[in-house]
Amino acid sequence: MASQKQGRPDTVGGSAQRSGSGQRGSSGQRATAGQRATAGQRGGSQRGGSQAGGNSGRGGSQAGGQGGARPRNQSQPKAAPAGRQLIEEPDRGWRRFVPLPASMGWLPFSTLVLSLLGLGVSVYLTIEHFLPTPTYACPESSTINCLKVTSSSQSMVFGIFPVAVLGLAFFVFMVAINSPWGWRATLPAVRWARLGSVVVGIIFVLYLVYAELLEIRAICLYCTSVHVITFLLFALIVFQASSPSSTSSARR
Repeated sequence: MASQKQGRPDTVGGSAQRSGSGQRGSSGQRATAGQRATAGQRGGSQRGGSQAGGNSGRGGSQAGGQGGARPRNQSQPKAAPAGRQLIEEPDRGWRRFVPLPASMGWLPFSTLVLSLLGLGVSVYLTIEHFLPTPTYACPESSTINCLKVTSSSQSMVFGIFPVAVLGLAFFVFMVAINSPWGWRATLPAVRWARLGSVVVGIIFVLYLVYAELLEIRAICLYCTSVHVITFLLFALIVFQASSPSSTSSARR
C-alpha cells in the first residue's frame, strides 16, 4: 500500500511535466506560426510597396519621356531627303514681289524695265505716225513741238523707213535680249548682239538730237524720253560688259 501511494505522486508529477511540456510545445508552435504569418504579411506589404513604387516609377518615366519628346519634335526641323540639304533663303527685297529668276540682278532687271518703257513710248509714236491726223498730247510752242518733229523730213530714214518704226523694232529686240532668258544665255553671240545694238542705238540717238536742235529747231518730248532711255541702256550694258566678271566669263 505504501509503495502504491509513493508511486502515485510520481505518476502525478510525470503527468504534470508532460502536460507542461505539451503546453509549452503547443504555445511555441503557435508563437512560431504567428511570427511566420506576421513575417509573411510584412513581406507581402513590402513586395506590394515595391511593385507599386516600380509601377509609379515606370509611369513617371514614360510620362516624362513623352513630355520630353514633344518639345524635341516641335523644335527639331524635318530631316532632308538623302542628297539634299535644307537651305534657308535670305531676304531678297523686291524679289519677294517680282517673280524673276535668282540670277536676275539689279542691272539686268533695270535694263528690262527700261526696255519695256521704251517699247511703250515707241508703240505710241508709231500709232501717231500712221494716223491721218496725229494728235500728240504735247504742248506746241516755238521750242517744244512734237508734230513738227515727227512730220519733218528727218523723221524718215532715206525717205522710206519711219524713225518711229525703227525705234519700235529696236525696243522689241531690247526687251527680248534683256529678258531673264536673254541674260542667262551663255553664248558669246548674245552678249555681243546686246552690246552692238545699244552702240548702234546711241549713235542714231545722237543724230536725232542733232537734227532736232540744229535742223528742225524743235524738240519732241516723246522722242526725248526715248533718247534718255536709250542712253541709260547704253550706260548699263557697257558697264556690265566691261566688268571683270563678264570679261572672264566671255573668255571661257
